[in-house]
Amino acid sequence: MRTAFLESQFIAALAREHNVSRGALRTAVEDLLPEHVAATEKTPAPELPVTLDMPGKVADFLRSSGLDDVERAALDQGVTVRRCQGYTLRVSAAPAVHSQLLARCQPLDGGQGLPAVPAQRKARREYPSRVSALNP
Repeated sequence: MRTAFLESQFIAALAREHNVSRGALRTAVEDLLPEHVAATEKTPAPELPVTLDMPGKVADFLRSSGLDDVERAALDQGVTVRRCQGYTLRVSAAPAVHSQLLARCQPLDGGQGLPAVPAQRKARREYPSRVSALNP
């Protein structure tokens, strides 16, 4: 079993061959080859991009603020979806980028001596609810 696993045979195939469950086989492999399993567990999985709709007022505000390259690229690659009087920007980015964009649009709430515009405040409230749904 050890040599078959090291030869990159699938766990499901090994489980069928030895007539055991895949979970039991994974446990056995972890016990027999702890250094091999530990090496594969250390590599973090990349964050997959998530598509969220960002209100147009938030997107306009963010474009006028100082963004880093990753944030600007996410906004530039967004798809504009027309809505009645305004638009929505469909942005595909990693959850961390969405969180950074959310942090950058804090001034829309009217803090730091800036006047609060009701439409911007509403748009600012919509985007956090979508971003917070990403993080359970």
